[in-house]
Amino acid sequence: MLAPITNIFADFISLLFPQECLACQELLARGEKSVCTECRINLPYTNSHLLFNSDNGLLQRFYNKVPVKYAFAYLYFNRSGRVQKLLHALKYKGHEEVGETLGNWYGAELKENNYHQQFDVIIPVPLHTKKLKKRGYNQSDSFAKGLAQMLEVNWQPHILKRTADTSTQTKKTRLERWQNVGQLFTVADPASIQNKRILLVDDVMTTGATLEACALVLLEAGAQEVSVAAIAAA
Repeated sequence: MLAPITNIFADFISLLFPQECLACQELLARGEKSVCTECRINLPYTNSHLLFNSDNGLLQRFYNKVPVKYAFAYLYFNRSGRVQKLLHALKYKGHEEVGETLGNWYGAELKENNYHQQFDVIIPVPLHTKKLKKRGYNQSDSFAKGLAQMLEVNWQPHILKRTADTSTQTKKTRLERWQNVGQLFTVADPASIQNKRILLVDDVMTTGATLEACALVLLEAGAQEVSVAAIAAA
């Protein structure tokens, strides 16, 4: 009898406090979480995990800069589209849960394609402590956690540290982005990543400068190899 009572209570709560889809603002149906079924179907998926070498434009962003094994992004970023609304809700509206939900969805796809056998540790790009305190959570970490849950891979949110705060990367050139993030990351526990295959996770991949800087630090600290993943690619 407990399950039916729980369902009735959940339905009652949803009537009092209806939840909206974070991508289109329509009311969610029972069983839907953060994103409605229609939006989930129509999200702009990259399928980058199915592309290799010269076919993978994301991987090419790191050529001759840092040796990255795999480069993934779950979605394409389009201004004023569903993805931008989801990311805005995640980063600025306190909806940490949407990052984990997207991580679960993409993690399931990666596992179906046997990527769970390719990584030993999943690590998010860190926020500076000042920004972390203000926001209350790291949006990249929520996506990393969701990926780790589905891939059943060790999740380590505190390995990488950001040593200084930086101004926003928006509207910067690639050189400016690199200058903005170079020498800003450190590995808190190098022993924990020795000879490990790392999946490094960010929220949005633009030029890849932040991921590049983090990957270099991880490799210099003894990681065997680094792959990168993001919620969206711009």
